[in-house]
Amino acid sequence: MKPRKITNQIYWMGSVDWDRRLFDSLIPLPDGTGYNAYLIKGSDKTALVDTVDPAMANELLYQLEGVDKIDYIISNHAEQDHSGSIPHVLSKFPEAKIVTTTKAKGMLIELLRVPEESFITIEDGGLLSLGDKTLKFIFTPWVHWPETMVTYLQEDKILFSCDFFGSHIATSNLYVIDEGRVYEAAKRYYAEIMMPFRKIIAKNLKKLEFYDIEMIAPSHGPIYTRPSFIIDAYRDWIFNAPKNTVVLPYVSMHKSTKLMVDHFVAALVERGIGVDQFNLVVTDIGKLAISLVDACTIIIGTPTVLAGPHPLAIYAAFLSNMLRPKAKFLSIIGSYGWGGKTIEVLSGMIPNLKVEIIDPVLSKGLPNESDFKAIEHLAEIISMKHKEIDIK
Repeated sequence: MKPRKITNQIYWMGSVDWDRRLFDSLIPLPDGTGYNAYLIKGSDKTALVDTVDPAMANELLYQLEGVDKIDYIISNHAEQDHSGSIPHVLSKFPEAKIVTTTKAKGMLIELLRVPEESFITIEDGGLLSLGDKTLKFIFTPWVHWPETMVTYLQEDKILFSCDFFGSHIATSNLYVIDEGRVYEAAKRYYAEIMMPFRKIIAKNLKKLEFYDIEMIAPSHGPIYTRPSFIIDAYRDWIFNAPKNTVVLPYVSMHKSTKLMVDHFVAALVERGIGVDQFNLVVTDIGKLAISLVDACTIIIGTPTVLAGPHPLAIYAAFLSNMLRPKAKFLSIIGSYGWGGKTIEVLSGMIPNLKVEIIDPVLSKGLPNESDFKAIEHLAEIISMKHKEIDIK
């Protein structure tokens, strides 16, 4: 794809990765992804903001064929999908200087073996003149690595936000056209990548309130010409109370746990509580992460395997603990044959969650009438607790 003009002397470069389905050997990419870089031509100097994943370096180099000189490579983030092509760009423009944070400098040297003399380090709030265009650097630590920053182009009021406000989505659209589609992709991105650092990101979001932003150009996904769309979404995901929803990841081996799940879901719905149910054998883990953003209660359903929870239930607990959602309550339902330590194992896996643990319900073998009554009682307790904290 050729460079695409955004506005006066500012161009999108990068690539669309239509076929990639897994990121970091961990994160599902059902809609592919893209790697955005931006070329800014000032009256005196030219800057390239970020690069692309190394697998797409040749596409970026092709786009740069008509560029006579690059004075600065702005590295907002040291992770390889952003910085991995810096050595290739430097080989084409050896006089270019990498402009980044002190922390990012060290990481880039370690990750890419970039020579130290190629760097210019800047401070939070630092300025870089390109002549008639001025870049301002705003440190945004833990979005989502400790060295990250964003770059604000003062004259054009464009925020080059790197991973902040990004979305893993492969699209030929330069700008956000289908807000519904982008909203889900951005929420998935936030849930999987940003949510563990929610409290720190809240502070970074507040830092941006002092800037007049007319356009947000992230490093993944299309450009926002209506910045309030994604900024308001982040405010909702970060600051607003959880919703009247139970997230229920479960696995069942011989239908005992499945019978309990079905009865439990019906009991919750009767009490006006929304449920997001996920069979962990077939579920998209990204969908589970999305649902955790708003959930008030997490219930893990599992049979007992070798005296402990099923490995997929362990993964669900680990994921919930790692992502640190704003849920308020947690419990466990499931079955066992002769004993075990399911409750102890899962309870010990969630130290990061600031939740109240509600007494679990475990059935011995197939659930009987008393087990189903206990399930209904659990649903009633959840309903009462949601009302007590005014969850709607």
